[in-house]
Amino acid sequence: MIRAFIFDLDGTLADTLESMAYVANGIMKRFGLSELPVDNFRYYSGEGAEMLIRRCLKDAGDPKLIHFEEARRLYREKFDEDPLYKVTPYDGIPETLKEMKKRGLNLAVCSNKPHEAAVKVIHKLFGDELDLVIGQSDRIRRKPAPDAPLKAAEIFGVLPEECMYVGDTKTDMETGKAAGMYTIGALWGFRDRQELESSGADKVAETPEELLKIYEEHKDDKISGK
Repeated sequence: MIRAFIFDLDGTLADTLESMAYVANGIMKRFGLSELPVDNFRYYSGEGAEMLIRRCLKDAGDPKLIHFEEARRLYREKFDEDPLYKVTPYDGIPETLKEMKKRGLNLAVCSNKPHEAAVKVIHKLFGDELDLVIGQSDRIRRKPAPDAPLKAAEIFGVLPEECMYVGDTKTDMETGKAAGMYTIGALWGFRDRQELESSGADKVAETPEELLKIYEEHKDDKISGK
């Protein structure tokens, strides 16, 4: 029986492309490096802030990562100051979350975004609609390690096989599968169907509303995501 949904944040619940690009490009400009197209951030994101900064610096003209330590510090500081710049929920997400709550489901967010920033974004966009937010911290390994979704399941008092994990990248599919959860690719996010399916998605949803259909189809199944 499915009792919980666990979501990625960037590219799954919220469109954060312009936000990430704005902060990162401000830092690149500060170092006299090239600014980067917003669309590039579809591929820079997904594996945490440090990897995003590494990719940005290399493409912006710092292949030896001379500015990495300062850029990493500035990126975290800027997001802590204003993690909501041009961040919007995807169409259909607020309504889908409300319907899930009506069905008595536990809802969590597990993100590679720094924990404080993730909490601020979720609270501002969705209020108390989600029950739990777990962002990147020193206590939990970042995805694709399954620590965060497994911790969410533990807090909810449910088994991993009673959870559906939703994300939009290869990293998310690997995370959900490693946690033993039914894993759904969010096609409205940053990556394409081929990446999601080849990375092990049990199902790919084209819209947030489709998550409810998938839930209804499998809510009473004994599911193993492994």
